[in-house]
Amino acid sequence: MAFPRLGRVTREQERARARRRHDKVQAAQQRKAEKRERTRRLVAVIATVAIVLATVVGVALSMRPRGDSTDAAGATAASTPAATPSGIPPSGAASPTGTASGRCTTPPALQTKPQQFTAVPDKATAEGATWVATLRTSCGPVTLELDGKAAPQTVASFLHLAREGYWAPSPCHRLTTGGLSVLQCGDPTGTGASSPGYGFGIENAPADGAYPRGVIAMARTQDPNSNGGQFFVVHQASTLPTDGGGYSIFGKVTGGMDIVDQIAAAGSDDSNGQGDGRPKTPISILEVSVTKKKA
Repeated sequence: MAFPRLGRVTREQERARARRRHDKVQAAQQRKAEKRERTRRLVAVIATVAIVLATVVGVALSMRPRGDSTDAAGATAASTPAATPSGIPPSGAASPTGTASGRCTTPPALQTKPQQFTAVPDKATAEGATWVATLRTSCGPVTLELDGKAAPQTVASFLHLAREGYWAPSPCHRLTTGGLSVLQCGDPTGTGASSPGYGFGIENAPADGAYPRGVIAMARTQDPNSNGGQFFVVHQASTLPTDGGGYSIFGKVTGGMDIVDQIAAAGSDDSNGQGDGRPKTPISILEVSVTKKKA
């Protein structure tokens, strides 16, 4: 058996070893390059997610209200006009803390001494006609259609208080959800205990106690003759007790119901544990204008 010369074998082995070393170096460099690429991609993904999260947080923060209002303490159920029977007391004094749409602005300070009137407005001033009321609020305009035919005394009172600037300004101080779904407004002091100085009786209350979404009705105490300046908007169809005569329906919302829905969706401070309290999204009536609807 012939054997190759030792010198020739050594050179071939060296070349083989060199190729193997070269291949190992190339493979290592390839692995490093692939690792760097994976790292680069991961960093890019993390950066993209961070940008998206920052954008979402920024949008959410921009939806927060620009300020909170501090409300005075609530009164007892016996002396407080309420959209429910006296067994459910009005809200307490907690300050709103929820988020609001970007269109809401900080409500003005509460009135400490609202105007007082001695005489009930003449129901003849409603003229048995239909009226349009525009409530300019801190969250946008809400328009109402008032039925002077079905509720002449209530509408006459509303027209009087609007023209006298009684509600400029006044907060919507109470929100109820679950079973009874109303946003109550009309007390310039925000306590739920104030009145314009006069009271009148119930009219146009549904016999079955059904209050459809969007209707406007008067708030009162247990006294059926305690209707005055406070009223409520029904944001979800509700059934109220008919004991004591019910609550006077005198109109309906024709524009801006989305604003009421926004306030309702944010919820209340639920100060009494019954889905009843001050709205977490503060809203105040800044001005009310009324015009007679053309035939």
